[in-house]
This record gives sequence, structure tokens and C-alpha cells, in this order.
Amino acid sequence: MRDKPFLTPKQEKVLNFIRKRIGERLPPTIREIAGELGFKSTGTVRDYLKALEQKGLVRRMNNKSRAIELTERAGFNKIPIIGTIMAGKPNLAYEEIQGYVDVDNLFLGRLGFDDVFALRVKGDSMIDAGILDGDVAIIKKQPYAENNEIVAALLENNEVTLKRLARKSNKYHLEAANPNYPPIFEEFKIIGKLMTVIRKY
Repeated sequence: MRDKPFLTPKQEKVLNFIRKRIGERLPPTIREIAGELGFKSTGTVRDYLKALEQKGLVRRMNNKSRAIELTERAGFNKIPIIGTIMAGKPNLAYEEIQGYVDVDNLFLGRLGFDDVFALRVKGDSMIDAGILDGDVAIIKKQPYAENNEIVAALLENNEVTLKRLARKSNKYHLEAANPNYPPIFEEFKIIGKLMTVIRKY
């Protein structure tokens, strides 16, 4: 994908709202964009859309009210890879976009693109679950999971790790899928549940 052109903060807000609504399967009207972003005039919205068109990020069909489309350049149908997650010893997962995962072939059901993120796996602690170093983990954002599900968890020291949620004596802890790594019994917060893993060969 080509680099996205420079956008002003307001152009970025307009684009993000369009992306969110299209992710919800309902492209916004010009009046809805104006209402959401506080523009007093629909003419102002048209000016922003024209600028986004000129930068190759959106397409419009003038004879329809919900005729705004995102182009490939706008990064639609792509989940951002926001960092690296340790599947070994826990480590920080920095929220800095490192690329995108094309999800045209992924089944996301009713999920919008604001509901998921991707992390690149580093380490071998989940190899018995079929998760290898270099894989890309697609995570659904949610603060809970069921026993035995694989989660992205935030530890007390702000480190993030990918582990299996396990329950013992009515208390949850994190377990690796590799006998060389001990369970993690310290306090943690679930930030998402693993949906799928992508591997390139």
C-alpha cells in the first residue's frame, strides 16, 4: 500500500468518521458528517470531501446520498498492526502502527474495524497452541474472556503478553502453551481475545 498523504487534523477526523461508518456497513451522508463533526454548513463537508478525493482517499457518486467510498489508499479493509506482543517473557506492546493486515479474506462477522487490532508475535511461549514467532495475532478488543481462551493481557508493569486464560481455585491466571514457561500469577487486565492468527510463508 502506498503511503497515505498528509492530512490536516480535521481532514483526518472526517476520514476516520467515514471509515467508522463504512465499517458499520452504513456510509454517512453529508449531513451526518456535518452533525458528527460540528460543521454548520454542508458546503464545508463538501470541501473536505473534495480534498480527500484529490488526495485519492475517497470516491463519491453525486447522485446518491450514501455514495462515499474509501479507496485502497485510505487503508479500509486493513487492520492496523499496532505493535509487538511477547509470546515468551512479557514485554511492552507499543501502540505504534507498523503496517496493516488485509482482512478481505477474514471473517469478522458484525465486528467493525474499531473492534479489532493486530499484534506481531515475538517468542515461543505459545508454540503448543500453534502460535509461532513472527505470526500476526488478530485481537478482538474486550475486557473479559472465558476459561481456556487465549488473551492479550496487560500486566501490572504495563507489559502486554499473549497467554491462555486459566482458572485455579476460583482465581484466574495466565498460562503459556510451552512447558518451558511458568504460569503468571500476578495481577493482569484482559485487553482482548485472540480471534485468529495470520502467518506468511
